[in-house]
Amino acid sequence: MFADSIDICKRITIIDMDIQKKISVVVSVYNEEDVVVSFWSELSRVIKQQNKLGFGFEVIFVNDGSSDKTPDLLNGIASGTQAAKVIHFSRNFGHEAAMLAGIEHAAGDAVICMDSDLQHPPSEIPLMTERFTEGSEIVTMTRDHRSGGGWMRKLGSTVFYRAINLLSKGDFEPMASDFFLISKRVAGLIVNNYREKTRFLRGLVQSVGFKKSSLTYIAPRREAGKSKYSFFRLFLLSLSAIATFSHMPLRLGLGLGVLFGGFSMAVGIYSIIMKFAGQPFSGYTTIVLLMSFGFAMLFIVIGIIGEYIGYIFTEVKNRPVYIIDRIVN
Repeated sequence: MFADSIDICKRITIIDMDIQKKISVVVSVYNEEDVVVSFWSELSRVIKQQNKLGFGFEVIFVNDGSSDKTPDLLNGIASGTQAAKVIHFSRNFGHEAAMLAGIEHAAGDAVICMDSDLQHPPSEIPLMTERFTEGSEIVTMTRDHRSGGGWMRKLGSTVFYRAINLLSKGDFEPMASDFFLISKRVAGLIVNNYREKTRFLRGLVQSVGFKKSSLTYIAPRREAGKSKYSFFRLFLLSLSAIATFSHMPLRLGLGLGVLFGGFSMAVGIYSIIMKFAGQPFSGYTTIVLLMSFGFAMLFIVIGIIGEYIGYIFTEVKNRPVYIIDRIVN
């Protein structure tokens, strides 16, 4: 069955034409052996249609250290057409690093970033390229609905975007995804000027300015395989995204200090009044609760400061964002 999959990859080819506009499609792949062939079949069908309209394509698969049969399947795809190449990482560096590597190696007039699980439908590419030809240098794709996503993920996304828009100066598109198009100029800015190690790429794309448009799409149910992002990993990604674009959480300590100072003053005044009125204020329970709550808030603030120091430490070390093992094609 595995050999048959590779044969299917080799039979699917893309027609090369002398065209005016070239689009680079960057696809991040991590342990997607169950779906990558189906994805390539759908993507190549869309690309052939776009070739007839005067667009040329290159497809850059970034293998983010997959440990299953995904690397062999991707190599099979690359051996069947010169329009596809594969960047193999030396290990797993994460989705953000994979997208950045693909953007750095893209040669098109525009770059489309997407995942290989078919929840970013290749059928939306014609609309994205149409917006690009109309002058948009950034085309964001916002989810209108996610089949099989569950209400918890939808609620989490809603809360996250409200929080990051509230805490930062950015105006981020709600429910935006890592499915987007950027022009060659925007890609160059991201590669050369946004080299931080902790990054939120979909946020960076929306923060650089230039003409932007947005399209909505329905994310279909995952065809095969499992999501690589647990709820906990999504929570950590949300924290790093907020830290990347806002320092407002660091002011939490100042706000809590003012709040507790005012409350302590009010309790002190009340205690003095009760003493002179002949009714001593018994505040054992109140003191215990205040101390417990105060220490909890203190450790939260210390934890937030620790997170920011961790991000600073990561930047200061200046280690590579990713390491390439080999490039096919």
